[in-house]
Amino acid sequence: MKRSILLIYTGGTIGMKQDSETLALVPFKFDQILQEVPELKKFGYRIDSVSFDPPVDSSEADPVFWTKLANIIQDSYSDYDGFVVLHGTDTMSYSASALSFMLENLTKPVIFTGSQLPIGILRTDGKENLISSIEIAAATDSEGRAMVPEVCIYFENRLYRGNRTIKYSAENFSAFRSSNYPPLAEAGVHMKYNTSAVRTSGSGKEFRIHTNLDTGVAILKIFPGITPLVVKSVLGMKEIKAVILETYGSGNAPTAEWFIDIIDETVKRDVIVVNVTQCQTGKVDMEAYSTGILLKKTGVISGHDITTEAALAKLFFLLGQGYDNQTVKRLFEVDLRGEITND
Repeated sequence: MKRSILLIYTGGTIGMKQDSETLALVPFKFDQILQEVPELKKFGYRIDSVSFDPPVDSSEADPVFWTKLANIIQDSYSDYDGFVVLHGTDTMSYSASALSFMLENLTKPVIFTGSQLPIGILRTDGKENLISSIEIAAATDSEGRAMVPEVCIYFENRLYRGNRTIKYSAENFSAFRSSNYPPLAEAGVHMKYNTSAVRTSGSGKEFRIHTNLDTGVAILKIFPGITPLVVKSVLGMKEIKAVILETYGSGNAPTAEWFIDIIDETVKRDVIVVNVTQCQTGKVDMEAYSTGILLKKTGVISGHDITTEAALAKLFFLLGQGYDNQTVKRLFEVDLRGEITND
């Protein structure tokens, strides 16, 4: 049977081409994708497309945008073997992280991709990213099951778990990295799948989506010279329910009495405080140094090796389920979608 793929164009550089008369970059119509990228015909797949109208700059991504995307996938889930989401690069890691939590019991690939240069530019990276993403979205094993039934990002020859990525470069074609988890596939002469790293936990379960997201979350990046005024202005906001504390190294922060007191007061107000390292590689270990131990004593919870993008999405998701704070704290440290490495 012919494989079927749904392209979902949300916006971003990949969907642009140069007007032949004005030379200005304009969005092209994705219902004409086979004319724009004729190489896709060689697959022999049924490739349909749906576009956000108007296209959304990825800087505008938010829970409303994610909900619309999740609903499109749910409404089309039984009709397609895989989905390729074309998305701007700036917030792609946030969106892929969010969708990984919003799409439960996924058994089909949802591959985010985009480009650093428009698909209509001669040197574009968009064509290879698109072609390989479609190949991966349609790929099956010997038993007919999807090779990568996950929310992923494909960029510059590598397929990553979406909630493990960060945007690394604004200029290089290799724009994304997954420092704490290996690629799920690498494209060379052959597509090599790292099957031992792929999650297949949705098999045999009913697919469903979660669209209740609670955005009562703040991020505080620790830096040398940070003042009580800055810390209080973030942690003291009445509307927040959780804070992501971006700390140094393995989860370290100042030991000044005023700082620890503010953290302690925040936790006692029943605000969830999560410790996430600023480092691209490595994990939080709040028992390695005295500074981390002090944070742990106040009730700060470990983010382990989670990215800030995934931590934000996970808190949006958990808070949106209406759980009490103790449940949110417990589940945050549980690996739900492959977003953290449990020791």
